[in-house]
Amino acid sequence: MSLRIGQLPDRTPVKLSVSVEPDLACALADYAAIYAETYGAQEKPETLVPVMLEMFLSSDAAAKKAGAKLAR
Repeated sequence: MSLRIGQLPDRTPVKLSVSVEPDLACALADYAAIYAETYGAQEKPETLVPVMLEMFLSSDAAAKKAGAKLAR
């Protein structure tokens, strides 16, 4: 049987440990507070960071271009 979509890729999360400077930790906590005010839902900074990174990487045209060259 052939389906229109292929088999989904592995979506098992990979845990990374990252250390940030105190100023960045405060900025992330502030962002989480603004997020809670805006959406009425509490989220920890560590929950928001992966989304932030994904958005950053997907909007970086130079990284996309370099990635396309590497894939060749």
